[in-house]
Amino acid sequence: MPTGRYALFDPHDHTPLAEEHFQCAPGPSGWRYVSRLTTPAGNDHGSVDLALDDLGRPIRLELRAGGWQVRGAAVDGVTWVRTDPTGDQATEGNVRAHAFTGTSPAFLVATARLLRLTPSIGATRVRLVAFTDPVLAPRTLDQSWALIDSEAHTTDNGPLIVDEYQVTALDTGERHSVHLAGDVVLDAPGVELTDLRTPPSRFT
Repeated sequence: MPTGRYALFDPHDHTPLAEEHFQCAPGPSGWRYVSRLTTPAGNDHGSVDLALDDLGRPIRLELRAGGWQVRGAAVDGVTWVRTDPTGDQATEGNVRAHAFTGTSPAFLVATARLLRLTPSIGATRVRLVAFTDPVLAPRTLDQSWALIDSEAHTTDNGPLIVDEYQVTALDTGERHSVHLAGDVVLDAPGVELTDLRTPPSRFT
């Protein structure tokens, strides 16, 4: 069960945004990721609870940030409820999309798990609903994902396979790389793995 910490920062000016303390693990029916976020000053900044089924579809999502909460799942595309602290402004949403995304590194692992790409497949288009900080506002976006390299690295715990993905935002054409080792993000825009106490889990 990988346990560790990510530093989240603005990918443009590198302003620190939060630290995400996480643990994740595959299970008999899929994969689960839970985390709590703190500000650079150490204050509570929210939480993430994401569970995927064996096909990589989100069967439960719970996000908390800025006093707002989102609960969602893959139902007729993806469906969610977003509510304020009082519940007076609760709204429901549904989009014909494949999955969710957001600032948490968990969503990068989840998208890679959903697509199950190989270098021979080439680029694959995916539609996602992003919940953006600070109030978890939903936004639908389209991306293109391609697995461009898989490289084995020797470690004390055996070979570690690092996958490099090329991700393109289809509305702007902006392109960046994401490096994953199993269910841990090693490098991505706005994400730095600062602590990892146990090795990544490898999806079968």
